[in-house]
Amino acid sequence: MEHKKDANCGYCMRGELLEKFGVYICDLDVSTLILFKEQSHPGRCIVAYKDHVSELVDITDDERNRFFADVARAARALHKVFNPDKINYGAYGDGGCHLHFHLCPKYKDGFEWGTVFAMNPQSTYLSDGQYAEMAEKIRAVL
Repeated sequence: MEHKKDANCGYCMRGELLEKFGVYICDLDVSTLILFKEQSHPGRCIVAYKDHVSELVDITDDERNRFFADVARAARALHKVFNPDKINYGAYGDGGCHLHFHLCPKYKDGFEWGTVFAMNPQSTYLSDGQYAEMAEKIRAVL
């Protein structure tokens, strides 16, 4: 089956477009798991739907259920690896219009506890090796 793609979308095309903001972790059932490069919230990831669609209403009930199963699977992995006190879920994309959820681990003694997470505070970036190590830890528990 041919997937809908947008040549200007990092979620669709990966490569340099994705590398501007994220690190590919793995494919899930109907989505891709991506480590968000800005790591003010250790373990923050994105679950991006396989096709370039904008809204939950653009997919079937079965596809939606499978997508949310991927989101839950990713969240379980983040709980195992990073032990957050809570995970915030965010669905945005006014500009990119590709269905995705941000999974943002929150820690009671950490950055922004008790508030909505900032989309991109641009304060915490890691080395390529650190990203690779985080991605491997997440893959290992999926």
